[in-house]
Amino acid sequence: MDFTQELDSVLPADLPHRSFVITGAAKHLELIVEANKVLNLTRITSPREAAIKHVLDSVIPWRLFQSAPHVLDAGTGAGFPGIPLALVLPETRFTLAESIQKKARFVESALAELKLPNAEITPRRAEELKAGVITARALAPIPKILSLFRPALKAGSQILLYKGPGIEQEIVEREIAEAGKTHAHIEIVMRYELPDSLGSRTIVRITA
Repeated sequence: MDFTQELDSVLPADLPHRSFVITGAAKHLELIVEANKVLNLTRITSPREAAIKHVLDSVIPWRLFQSAPHVLDAGTGAGFPGIPLALVLPETRFTLAESIQKKARFVESALAELKLPNAEITPRRAEELKAGVITARALAPIPKILSLFRPALKAGSQILLYKGPGIEQEIVEREIAEAGKTHAHIEIVMRYELPDSLGSRTIVRITA
């Protein structure tokens, strides 16, 4: 299955290292399709939907990560958003955390195939690790995130969360009210719509 054409059609023209990203992301998606025959990595199988929901969604907020020397992708699953971001930002070090062993082994093999020197996988739980920026897609509700990463926030980390269409403004405000107990500052820093009506995304930043 060739993902190259779909990636070329959906990725922004001004994306850094665009050709490199397309080549690497296409290979990553091909590896997922193959592994998906025995592992339940994703239900998304169409090339266009995978290009949009896995890769484009991961890289649209790349500017929010570009000044971070080290990014921790908590609960990376099949490698999102960590691997696409690592392709876009080769000067940034990425640690991909995945506590489900079979998924961690897949990501380890994918990183070896992609020869990504700025990314590594660990089977440890993300809350045990440290990084300047912590990110996650669909990991947990904000109050749970605050509970898990309170020590990291106190140590100066910031958290950038990819939140889906269910995170309407009033829900965010309710979670922000609950978060006041932890003295965390929460703000929406980006919103975007995915092509083909495949959903909307809100990027939420949490700092101490």
